[in-house]
Amino acid sequence: MTRTFNVIPTAPLQKGATFHKPRQALPEQVGLESPASHVMTDFKVVTAYTIFPLETIEAARAKMIHRGVRMLLVVDDQNHILGLITSTDLTSEKPMQVVQTQGIRHSDVMVKDIMTPREKLEVLCMDDLQKANVGDIVHTLKSHGRQHALVVEKGGDQSQILRGMFSVSQISRQLGTTVETAGVARTFAELGNELGR
Repeated sequence: MTRTFNVIPTAPLQKGATFHKPRQALPEQVGLESPASHVMTDFKVVTAYTIFPLETIEAARAKMIHRGVRMLLVVDDQNHILGLITSTDLTSEKPMQVVQTQGIRHSDVMVKDIMTPREKLEVLCMDDLQKANVGDIVHTLKSHGRQHALVVEKGGDQSQILRGMFSVSQISRQLGTTVETAGVARTFAELGNELGR
């Protein structure tokens, strides 16, 4: 017996039509004892925004503003992570240093010139976060002097898959207080110096 299929009715797309954007529903308010997952941007739910290394930093700035984010993953054409670039990188001294050392215009500075390369990125493992709370994440970010922390999970072949990230600005919003991580000692030597004072 042959099954018959129906033609589904069509209609013109209306002017002003928009589209769904993935959005993670994080709690508006958390405390330091709340589960860490309550402040993690989960890339299974929310799109991770990316940029290529040979795009200009002005393109990165425009993309951050358009997407309402403060960090972009720098990827190659196979979506392998090469590094990341933050809004702090864009406003730091890095672009001017590149202008001076390479003798180029500010508008010609590329993402690759100021991004934090993959080799310098440290990640948190999803398995270690199962029992972690917001206070643990804040303490970790402060101890490393970081604005963001990337979270990975292990693939079947033990490869890393970026699962999500923590952001100081997001955590501050949810805690209802400013979390300061800048100027915190980052190495054991620096910690020793701090303790020796």
